[in-house]
Amino acid sequence: MAGDTGMAGKVALLLWAQTLGLAGAQTTQILLEPPWRPPVLWDQVTLTCQGSGTAGATTWYKDGQPLGQEGRDSITVTKKGTYECDRPGTGRSPPMRVLDDNLVLQVPAQVLLEGDTVTLRCRAWQNNTVTSVSFYRKETKLEGSRDGTELSLHPLQLSHSGSYSCEGRVSNVVSWWSVSELVTMTVCRFPPSGVSLSAQPPGGQVALGDSLVLSCEVATGTCSLSFSWHREGSGALLGTGPRLELQHVGDNDSGQYRCRVSDGDSVAESDPLKVTVLVPVANATITPGPLAHQVRPGDNVTLHCSVQVGSAPVTFTWLHNGQEVARGPLLELRDIDVGHSGTYQCVATNQLGQDGHRVFRALSPELELDVTPGSPWVTVAAGVGGALLFLLLLVGVIVAWHWWHRLDARKHQQRAPPEPLAPSLEDPQATYMELQWQPWEPRDIYDNLHQKL
Repeated sequence: MAGDTGMAGKVALLLWAQTLGLAGAQTTQILLEPPWRPPVLWDQVTLTCQGSGTAGATTWYKDGQPLGQEGRDSITVTKKGTYECDRPGTGRSPPMRVLDDNLVLQVPAQVLLEGDTVTLRCRAWQNNTVTSVSFYRKETKLEGSRDGTELSLHPLQLSHSGSYSCEGRVSNVVSWWSVSELVTMTVCRFPPSGVSLSAQPPGGQVALGDSLVLSCEVATGTCSLSFSWHREGSGALLGTGPRLELQHVGDNDSGQYRCRVSDGDSVAESDPLKVTVLVPVANATITPGPLAHQVRPGDNVTLHCSVQVGSAPVTFTWLHNGQEVARGPLLELRDIDVGHSGTYQCVATNQLGQDGHRVFRALSPELELDVTPGSPWVTVAAGVGGALLFLLLLVGVIVAWHWWHRLDARKHQQRAPPEPLAPSLEDPQATYMELQWQPWEPRDIYDNLHQKL
């Protein structure tokens, strides 16, 4: 009859799981056959690893060490110890101890619900005879044992939750007095259900580098609950408490988050919560349109505002001499005149959350536009050193070097001795070679002149 009760409990557990739609949401668990806990070695216990992870890829552990039973979802226990199983996608199961003690108190391996009936049984090693059995809740002796080795509790109430044990005289060839280990029994009002997530900041939107806190809440279920956190696309276990806190979030923290809640037998899962990591706008710049650096009065000028980083949507506001004049990434100035002179800036903005409880702004450097009355040209210059300023400086250096080089050459020519005069065509006898190699006196020129006169 005890076995029938356990099987009924197992069936009830599966029905609850189907009712809640949890078949695909289970974390890794170990199922027992026969369905009593703690399991005992002499029952030839079969452990089955169950969960939504990859079937046929189970890894078993005994006392923390791999068993070498790779890929098998079920194993038959031959030694006492603590067993665990691991399935890719849902992780490692809670530990399950297999006992080989002289006296063991067992309870059904099922969810114990308020109003149900449960039978506790006190068993001796290798099914030896046990007499004079007493049951205890903590240190309080309980009455109402049935057939000497079993205790029925009906109807179950939340107050029945607690630690139980039994004691009795075990007989084989000789007899001895023995006491079982404590077994914890938890009575639930309902299996866990109605799991929901909330986030701070609200809506799961968080700025890059800030902190994010996710909270997991259960609408029903009074059992001792365990929590696990998961992100879609990642097999890693993110946390094991009712709260998950992410410090200094980065781009890779964006995604769909879920919380799973288990009472040890059944599992409930929340709907996904989308977490969005917002990158604040930064490094706004203004770029003049084509041919905008040198235009004539009456022409059109187009200015474009952009940001280096920033999550969409990004809005742009244009300022002329500190006053808002337009919105959007482009500013088109029609028919340029003196009234367009002044400084221009753009303000890039994005916000966190639909309610805009945090707004980020980036202000561009100033761009100056100077319109001189009567001048055929309009000058557009950035307020900070940029490519135009560098180009102008480079041209100035080249012109200055060229001017200095010409001035230096002219001075050099002025310091050089005069070149010899060319010989006169009227006196072909006087040649350059004669003037250079034949010595002469000034009176020779005078005598020559006197003779002609």
